[in-house]
Amino acid sequence: MSPDLPGATWFTSSYSDNGGQCVEVSASFPGAVPVRDSKDPDGPALVFPVSAWRAFVAGVQAGEFGTV
Repeated sequence: MSPDLPGATWFTSSYSDNGGQCVEVSASFPGAVPVRDSKDPDGPALVFPVSAWRAFVAGVQAGEFGTV
């Protein structure tokens, strides 16, 4: 899948308050979740299937990755 990323609307989690070390995601594409580095908005983005992104978010919420 190769969504047209220049047309994306990006957002950063409201929980991201760590000095700019954030990622941004876009909900602009049905079936896909693009993710990019907030410090490099013109750089590359990774695109995940919605099911993979939901599994990742569930893992974070469950504490599967520990704390940073």
